[in-house]
Amino acid sequence: MIILKILYFGIVNLLFTFTAIYNFSLNRSNNIKVMNISIKGIKGSDFIIDEKDSLCKKICMLIEGHSTIGVQAAIKKYNYTEQRYYQLLKIYQQEGAKGLLDKKPGSNKQPVRTKKIVNQIIRLRFLDPFATADVIVQKLNQMGHKVSKRSVERTITEFGLQKKRMS
Repeated sequence: MIILKILYFGIVNLLFTFTAIYNFSLNRSNNIKVMNISIKGIKGSDFIIDEKDSLCKKICMLIEGHSTIGVQAAIKKYNYTEQRYYQLLKIYQQEGAKGLLDKKPGSNKQPVRTKKIVNQIIRLRFLDPFATADVIVQKLNQMGHKVSKRSVERTITEFGLQKKRMS
C-alpha cells in the first residue's frame, strides 16, 4: 500500500507518515545518541531515520529500492543482502508493514518438559529406581501428561538418576 502511495502521490506525502514513526521512536530512545540514515529530500531537507528503528529502516529501504535509488544502492545503503531485500518485499506484499515488524526469536511451541513434568519424572524415578524410561512414560501418560520416552531419558540423564551398575 505504501508503494502504491508513492506511485500516486509522490514520495513527499509519504515522508510525513514516516516522520510520525520516527518521532515516536525518538521519544522512546530517551535521547540516546545513535547512528542515523539520511534520505535526500527536496529543497535540501533530508529525512533522518534512526538506525535502531528496524521497521522504518526496512520500509525506507523498500521504498528507495523500488522508487528512487534502485535495489543495489538501497541494499548497500541499508546494509542488507539482495536476498533479504526480496524476502522483505515479499513479506510486505503479503502482510503489509505489520509483517516487517521484528519477531521474538525462538520457537512458539510450549516446552514439553515443564517444571511440573520434570518433578513428576524425578518423583517416579525415586519411587521406583529400577523403573525404565518406558514405564515412567506409561505412568505419566496415565496421569494425563503426554511425554516422549526421549524426554524422560533426557531428564534422567540431566539429573544423574541413571541406575547404578554393580561391577
